[in-house]
This record gives sequence, structure tokens and C-alpha cells, in this order.
Amino acid sequence: MNQQTEITADGRQIGGTLMEMKNITLRFGGVEAIKNISFDIREGEIRAIIGPNGAGKSSMLNVISGFYVPQEGEIWFKGARRGPMKPYEVARLGIARTFQNIALFDGMTVLDNIMTGRLNRMRAGFLSQALWWGAAEREEIENRERVERVIDFLEIQNIRKTPVGRLPYGLKKRVELARALAAEPQILLLDEPMAGMNVEEKEDMSRFVLDVNDEFGTTIALIEHDMGVVMDLSDRVVVMDYGRKIGDGTPDEVRNNQEVIDAYLGVAHD
Repeated sequence: MNQQTEITADGRQIGGTLMEMKNITLRFGGVEAIKNISFDIREGEIRAIIGPNGAGKSSMLNVISGFYVPQEGEIWFKGARRGPMKPYEVARLGIARTFQNIALFDGMTVLDNIMTGRLNRMRAGFLSQALWWGAAEREEIENRERVERVIDFLEIQNIRKTPVGRLPYGLKKRVELARALAAEPQILLLDEPMAGMNVEEKEDMSRFVLDVNDEFGTTIALIEHDMGVVMDLSDRVVVMDYGRKIGDGTPDEVRNNQEVIDAYLGVAHD
């Protein structure tokens, strides 16, 4: 299915299908974490995956990023079926992610943490890297330039030399986003990017997510519990409940879906 290009109300361009999940089923022993779910992600859109705790959202993100291999179903990326792959192979395809629980190197500086996002872009051999000569020197300069652009974009210039372990939670989340962006992904997977943030931090992160999508043209798939954030940011939303898909559509369509209201939106959650 290749949709026509669409222009959103705010002027962004959304293209055809970039990734498609077809009849995905994931089991852990006798437990089905994902039950025969299908949905697509279109080029240039912000695609949200929502649902109560235990719905299977993070499991789905782990399937997309190669951490889990589903027992049934197919994953298609850029028109080709994607077989079982290691996470680093998926990263080389152009898929980067952040994690629900921050996964940074606390003893390293912000700059060095973000530089690790360039590892899949490094091609020079060990000897030239050790001597910092030739291709290794050119590669290092190119990688540093890219990382510095990301640092400027996310407005973290003043902490670039600070060890990550000294940073408050909200800035750590921004550094993790920077590391993912340094990889120049075609699809950026965000696992609860606003979790644990105060109102001001959520506003900042929401702005950066929109800017990444708008200025870089990066396709984004995100898991988020804050429904205000989801409805404001997303072009389309897929809703999961106990491993099943119970809704899929625009924010307005999902908001008015009775099954979604009964299972999730109409229920008070802490």
C-alpha cells in the first residue's frame, strides 16, 4: 500500500508507507505479548503507539528495532521484507531509538555519549584510527561536525563537556535524543520520551520532537502515556490493549472510538 503524498495542516509532507508490520505475533512462553497486529508507518509522519500498562507497546517497539523477533508475521521496510536482524543491523538500515529507562554512559561527557551514535557511520580501519590519519581523520571531523549540529539543535551547548551522571533527568532525556539523532535515522523510535518530566520539560521535549520531524524530515514512532502530548503531536495513533490492536487512525478518530474509550481513555490512570 503506497499512499499519495499528503500535506498536513501545518505544512509538513507525509509520503507513502515506509514501514509496515503485518500480522505480528510475539510470544514469551505461553503468553502472547502481541496478538496478530498490523499497522504501517508513513514517511515523514509522527506515529503514536498508546495503550494501558502491559498492552505490549514496548514489545512492539522492540520488534521494530530488532531486539525481539516475532514468531509470526512480517516486517516490511522501504518496500522489502526484513528478515530477522540484530539490533545493530537494524540501526544500519536507518532506525534509531531512545529507551524508556535512560541508557547512557554516566561517566562519559555529553559530547562523548552523543558521539557513540555515530559508531555505525565509522568505516576507517583500526590502524588509521589509532594513528588518526587519512580516512580516519576525515571521518572524525565529519562525525564531530554532525554531532555539534545536533548539540546546537537541541540547545545543549553549555553541557557538552559535562559528565552525563551529573545531569538532571530532563537533560539526560535530551542527551539520549541527541545520541539517536546523531545516527541520522530515517525512523526515530521514542519510548516514553516525556516520562518523569515536569510540565516545562515536556513542553521543551514536545517542541524538539516536532522540530526533528519538521526540519530533518525524520519519521517518528513514539510511545507516550500523556494523552495531551499524543493528541497534539501525532498524525496517526495506533491503540493496543492486552496485546491486541483496538484502534488505529487520526487523533480525532481514536478519541471518538468507543472501544478505545472503554479500554483506555475513559479509565482513570495514575
